Amino acid sequence: MGERNRPAKKETLIKDLTVGSVPRELLAFALPLVLSGILQAAYNMVDMIVVGRYLESAGLSAVSIGGDVLIVLTFIAMGFSNAAQIIISQYVGAGRREEVSKMIGTLFCFLGGCAIVMTFVCLLLRNSILQWVRTPAESWDYAMDYVVTCIVGLIFIYGYNLVSAILRGMGDSKHPLLFIAIASVINAVLDMVFIAVFHMGVFGAALATVIGQAVSFLCALVILYRKREEFMFDFKPRSFRIFPDMLKPLVLLGIPMSIQSAAVSISRVYVNSWVNSYGVVASAVSGMGHKLETVSNTIVHGFTTAGASMVAQCIGAKKFERVTKVILTALAINGIIGAVFIFCTVSWPRVVFGIFTSDTLALDMATTYVPVAVVSFIGGVLRPAMFALINGSGHSRLNLVVALLDGIVARIGLALLLGLAFDMGVYGFWYGNAFAGWVPFFIGMAFYFSGGWKKESKLVKP
Repeated sequence: MGERNRPAKKETLIKDLTVGSVPRELLAFALPLVLSGILQAAYNMVDMIVVGRYLESAGLSAVSIGGDVLIVLTFIAMGFSNAAQIIISQYVGAGRREEVSKMIGTLFCFLGGCAIVMTFVCLLLRNSILQWVRTPAESWDYAMDYVVTCIVGLIFIYGYNLVSAILRGMGDSKHPLLFIAIASVINAVLDMVFIAVFHMGVFGAALATVIGQAVSFLCALVILYRKREEFMFDFKPRSFRIFPDMLKPLVLLGIPMSIQSAAVSISRVYVNSWVNSYGVVASAVSGMGHKLETVSNTIVHGFTTAGASMVAQCIGAKKFERVTKVILTALAINGIIGAVFIFCTVSWPRVVFGIFTSDTLALDMATTYVPVAVVSFIGGVLRPAMFALINGSGHSRLNLVVALLDGIVARIGLALLLGLAFDMGVYGFWYGNAFAGWVPFFIGMAFYFSGGWKKESKLVKP
């Protein structure tokens, strides 16, 4: 009777990440994010796999170009969502629930407005965007279909990012996993239906992506609404407004993080535009290589996101000794993951790249891309722990430095130096892009040993 009458434990979204074993807490929080990353990578890969089977290199090139453009278009969502996640984590660590509620209302209004503006601006500039990335003639129509469809669906992509950031900031990584799982299944099913059955081509792949994101966003919104009492956000119209005292920290951290996201994305697209100029096969191989690296990066990115939330909560609670443990644990785990990807790609390159296409010319060039992929995988191992420290500490100026050095100076500079000055051609642009990913590690290490992360956090005041 006692067991039967015992009240059920109430599920909570807000979790304290400043207690318990660091490895256990990091793994517990990161695992759903890692699975989300895998699903997100699979979500994006399905488009390329299905399109590659039905439209060959021209379709692969279009999806690769369209995916790069979409990443650039979401830099505001990524930057400000990540900033809000860090701020919310620090407020949760400091026990300041009222500020959490005000930040949610501010974020909804701010990013919602940004999404609307970006949609209209990008629709007007759609031709210029494809010209800027040097879209091959064979892929132009396909790429236009993909880009325009995704632009129309930007509101859902922005919405999903902001709601997921709110949940992660409160220590909840399980629900975002559920949402991306829903989106992945919908995308995979609709890809086959739209492309294989209705022969809608690249447009069908883009439409499946947008529909998946839309359903995922709506599910996330429902969960947030049902748990609204935990963070005192009532979802009434009066709560959806910009609070000046919340806008200031959001902008101070969000602008550098958005610039970081934009600089890296735009510089990558710029480098890929040079790759595209070497022909549709080079463009397709670049897309395949990028997708493989995306799988690795999205997995280790789970530890960046989890680590940033843990660092932020620890700083908010003034538990600085746990920060070092978080960093070392993330480096060790990511090292194991990177080693697996390197081994598989080096050992079975044609099998790995053959996931995307059976085109002999593309596979022949893809095997020469393997050393580039190894360099990129190593960068993926090194930088997440440092980003966890930089982002979790809320150091806006350092984020800006990383953005400029990684995105502009290193990536574009190295690519042009190796590709043009050293006459390495497409391989120079590939290597320049890959080696640039190591820059955040060196900056983060200098920041860690300086001890500035213990005193520079300005988002939560004692």
